[in-house]
Amino acid sequence: MPIQTNFSLKKYNTFGIEAKAQQFIAVHSVEELKTVLQENANEKKFILGGGSNMLLTQDIHALVIHIDLKGKRILKEDDDFVWVESMAGENWHEFVLWTIDQNFGGLENMSLIPGNVGTTPVQNIGAYGTEIKDTFVSCEAVNIATQDLKTFTKEACNFGYRESVFKHEAKDQFVITSVVFKLTKRNHKINTSYGDITKELEKQNVVVPTLKDVSNAVIAIRQSKLPDPKELGNSGSFFKNPIISKAAYEKAKDLHPEMPHYVISETEVKVPAGWLIERAGFKGKRFGDAGIHKNQALVLVNYGNATGQEILAVSKDIQATILKEFGIAIEAEVNVI
Repeated sequence: MPIQTNFSLKKYNTFGIEAKAQQFIAVHSVEELKTVLQENANEKKFILGGGSNMLLTQDIHALVIHIDLKGKRILKEDDDFVWVESMAGENWHEFVLWTIDQNFGGLENMSLIPGNVGTTPVQNIGAYGTEIKDTFVSCEAVNIATQDLKTFTKEACNFGYRESVFKHEAKDQFVITSVVFKLTKRNHKINTSYGDITKELEKQNVVVPTLKDVSNAVIAIRQSKLPDPKELGNSGSFFKNPIISKAAYEKAKDLHPEMPHYVISETEVKVPAGWLIERAGFKGKRFGDAGIHKNQALVLVNYGNATGQEILAVSKDIQATILKEFGIAIEAEVNVI
């Protein structure tokens, strides 16, 4: 397990930002991870997964540990459900496709989300009406300081909208090494009510959708709106959809009657950040090599040689404009490093 120095991270982040790691090592097993953590106990560390949910604005002056743990297995099953464990380094989309090929239901609406399995609980990723917490059972994580392996139950993860314990109390303390999901084997709960899935299924002449049909519809929708990071650097949705009070929504709606929203509770509503950004005139705009995608205002892109600082500046401009025009604060979903 040689440690490399002055290592380029351009291929290890989906924005394609050129940044250097002072030191870099990839680990391929839990034991390797424990050894690296123990042998470098006094070194500053940076844990790197699929690099899909971060914006590098500087070189990393630390030991970058790339989590490349692979493998998946069925832990147990009964007539209705199956408990599947995936190692953290598995590509998320490939894992979702594998579950669908096994006719295991529950993850199909989250097809084509970039990144690796190990980072999915951190963000409580979600799409088209589903979130990780809907099928999550537990995850195992190594304590960075002690190298002890700990199991986090669903309750312990304290999931919220793009939130978890790993972004708060347990931040920078653990490395997730595997995740367990409980998926359906029959009587699948097909969810086609969110977004454009129903329209896409109609376009494909699907009347009684299967898991694969839903996945294909989601893939088609995402590909029509979202650029492939291999072709155009991006990190998917850069901003969270803001959840605001009904009072704040009504105030904004007075000035913008056509503003869409989704009711969250008696006191809160969610407003689509993409709509706000588009209405503010940013969709498709380009600032040098940094810009906003032409088909999806939520996605910031690197047209080639943008720096992380340039993309960050665009994001801050968007946030300031949205706050000024709508009185609504939008937060970055992407981790800014």
